[in-house]
Amino acid sequence: MSEKDKKDLPDVETGTAADMDAVMRKYDRESATRIWEGTPKAVVSVVMALFSLYCIWSTLFCTWDMPIRLSSFLGLIIVMGYLTYPARKDHVKPNSMPWYDVVLMLLGAGSFFYYCVNYKSLVMVITSAGKINPASETAIPNAWFYLVIGVVAVLCLAELCRRCVGLPILCVVGVLLVYTFASGQNLARVVYTLFYGTSGVMATPIQVCAKFIAVFIIFGAFLERTGISSFFIDLANSLAGSTSGGPAKVAVISSALCGMVSGSSVGNTVTTGSVTIPMMKRTGYQGEFAGAVEAAASTGGQIMPPIMGAAAFLMAEYMDTTYANVAVKAILPALLYFTGIFLAVHLEARRLNLKGIPRDQLPKFGILIRSIYLLLPLVVLVWMVSTGTRTLQYSASIAILLAILVSLPHIFAASRTQHNEGGAVPFVKNTAAMIIHSLEAGGRSCITVAVACSMAGMVAGCITVTGLASKLINAVVNISSMVPIPSLSLFIALFLTMLCCIVLGMGVPTTANYCIMASTCA
Repeated sequence: MSEKDKKDLPDVETGTAADMDAVMRKYDRESATRIWEGTPKAVVSVVMALFSLYCIWSTLFCTWDMPIRLSSFLGLIIVMGYLTYPARKDHVKPNSMPWYDVVLMLLGAGSFFYYCVNYKSLVMVITSAGKINPASETAIPNAWFYLVIGVVAVLCLAELCRRCVGLPILCVVGVLLVYTFASGQNLARVVYTLFYGTSGVMATPIQVCAKFIAVFIIFGAFLERTGISSFFIDLANSLAGSTSGGPAKVAVISSALCGMVSGSSVGNTVTTGSVTIPMMKRTGYQGEFAGAVEAAASTGGQIMPPIMGAAAFLMAEYMDTTYANVAVKAILPALLYFTGIFLAVHLEARRLNLKGIPRDQLPKFGILIRSIYLLLPLVVLVWMVSTGTRTLQYSASIAILLAILVSLPHIFAASRTQHNEGGAVPFVKNTAAMIIHSLEAGGRSCITVAVACSMAGMVAGCITVTGLASKLINAVVNISSMVPIPSLSLFIALFLTMLCCIVLGMGVPTTANYCIMASTCA
């Protein structure tokens, strides 16, 4: 971070929630959203909440054909995406949406909804890839129109990706598209692959997102509003706050615990970092080290079972195994990851001779045990998933209901505090507000994941249609086989794969990174 950027930042230790929001808007693309106030804000919130309800309904009860479900899902994502993310994060006015954003939203969503509504009549087009060509109007009437629909949908989705995910993944897609056309593929074939077929935008990543990831994201939003994050932070304080360099250890432990319910590095940082970073600075850690500890620890939330990042669900689908199996396999790497960070902060605390927080300023462990009921949704979810009692979607839906139930005591206490004598009306209002806000937060969080999954599908589609995967595999094998010692060949191949993952991960989201590497090096 430059010195100019540091001067522009508010004092984190004394800053308000508004200051934290300003920092997130400046450095986190997902937080640079439009500002809605009053009635427009209420309308957008209702749209997000209805989308979450639609996701829960579609995963549990919907019997539509998969292309219809996916095209409607992506159409709604585009609507919410353009309502949420502006073209440039530094030009945001309250209740303002430029005309060109409205046009892009209508064109993009309209293309997907057209596909959804007319899917039955488009079956011939979908199954006749070679005939999607303006010159073959005798074979397929209005073939040029289908091409325009596909191109518009992909371009509007790509622009939304630029806004909420970033340019690096678009650069990867762009390079692969250039390679696809250079390899001799025509526009009709590319449009079929990326839009009408099941190897592009609507490939495995977005299918997994619509079926599993979305409902788990919504569950995480509900769980966060039960107060479980505060419980985890207090629990970490009680366990490690008084030890040498306690606040940094609290950051690691609380990030690991909160990562169990969020599966998001950004969400984890905001939740725990706003508490632990000021604590670390007060006990003597440098601000840069405190921020680095929180960033590194929060990143591990993506691999901390039971609710991991979106890539974990894709792993289960790609490897044709259960999500429970993936979660079990992730326990050891996650523990090793957090143990490594914990040891690093312990050694730094010893080197600087840092003290912990006085015990009389820490939460009492016995008092915290009274809030252990907040873990009930997680326990039930783990039990249902691990035993295979119900499907993933059904298990997450039951866990959402339990999250609402365990939040009722907290809502009741807050209602009594706000209205002294309490009463049924404030309690019902606060409960309804919690449910709506959770649904809204879940819907909003689905946008970036769904867009990243759709872009990952395009990458996989280009790799598939050009046969690039086999070429990359042959290159890795040839390089690794140059070593005369056979036992080292596999190690070198794995090392090259690791380097590809690291370099690609510098600019591409975890979900897209996994899909690209799984389509090539794996």
